[in-house]
Amino acid sequence: MSERIYATYWLETGDDPARAAEVIAGEQSSGTFIALPTETPALKARSGARVERLEVLDEVGAPSLTGGMQSSTYRRCTLELSWPLENIGPSLPNLMSTIAGNLFELRQVSGLRLTGLKLPDAFGAAYPGPAFGIEGTRKLANVQHGPLIGTIIKPSVGLSVAETAEQVQKLVAGGIDFIKDDELQADGTYCPFDERVRAVMRVVNDNAERTGKKAMVAFNLTGDLDEMRRRHDLVLAEGGTCIMVCLNSVGLVGLRELRRHSQLPIHAHRAGWGYLSRSPQLGWDFAPWQMLWRLAGADHLHVNGLRNKFSESDESVIAAARSVLAPVMASAPMTAMPVFSSGQTGLQAADTYAALGCADLIHTAGGGIFGHPGGVSAGVTALREAWVAAIDGVPLAQQAERSPALREALGFWQ
Repeated sequence: MSERIYATYWLETGDDPARAAEVIAGEQSSGTFIALPTETPALKARSGARVERLEVLDEVGAPSLTGGMQSSTYRRCTLELSWPLENIGPSLPNLMSTIAGNLFELRQVSGLRLTGLKLPDAFGAAYPGPAFGIEGTRKLANVQHGPLIGTIIKPSVGLSVAETAEQVQKLVAGGIDFIKDDELQADGTYCPFDERVRAVMRVVNDNAERTGKKAMVAFNLTGDLDEMRRRHDLVLAEGGTCIMVCLNSVGLVGLRELRRHSQLPIHAHRAGWGYLSRSPQLGWDFAPWQMLWRLAGADHLHVNGLRNKFSESDESVIAAARSVLAPVMASAPMTAMPVFSSGQTGLQAADTYAALGCADLIHTAGGGIFGHPGGVSAGVTALREAWVAAIDGVPLAQQAERSPALREALGFWQ
């Protein structure tokens, strides 16, 4: 029996649901808008997508999306389709076209969201996945227990090379585990990539020689393929231990080629995720989306954060983090490290730990560290102390009694 790809969708349609499901299956495999004599029963049996499951959930009187067929009733359904692996082979770019191609704009569709994905083992054999993941990241950062305490250089853009290095100096002096460029910080004339890497790594390396602790810095090398390879090589030559890339900007092929070249963990930012997900009636759930990027080689994946500054609910954030920690498939777990960010402080530590059930994560606080009244070092200490309390099950106020930095932080975090 041939291996198959399975994708699950939330579907809304003004058409008969069974007919709409067949249209989607045909559009994404061997069919088209009219019956053709060349689509024989044998060809369709071999290469056509199959409707594996169709369950009507409820009905509404108006469509979620405009531009489709008109109806007095729109039915909402769970739809599962499958495709033979032979249609595309274990290819991530062609998988993307198959499960998330032209189906969203079909006139029979007034709402469609990809909610689940199950892949054949052939994908795990074809793609190596994360080179470092949780274990390798912990080893490089020398953090064996608890989360990696991290931050984002702030302001996001506008600092000079010297000013950026000064911020890093304060962070490493405070014992930070992880520092990242903002996704907007690239290779501008005011803070060029090469100069920034050299200046920052001088600070990081000097501190490591004095203290034995080397902070992991994720430099944003997003760019063309040759640019990313060259920038990676510079980070590696300067003693860096991480690189960062914006997934939606470089695409699956870009990440895959970077993974082939890289000797460092790849910190994957999901900038642009909102346009794929914010409408509940259109786009992707995070769980199937992140599977493709882990297969392509992402070691760390952003999942937003609890009580964040964006529109995502806490339930969605935790579901995203759990999906990153879950195996891609039984034969190829490819576990990566979730990254919590966006308006984070130590106030979210206990709830994050309780909801996730582990501390295999990076918790980044920008303003939550840089805004500490006692300075940047105190901000790092306060966030770390909040996580000590979370893991030990100690109330934050009680932990603050023995930590001046945390006690001072509670006033401005709240």
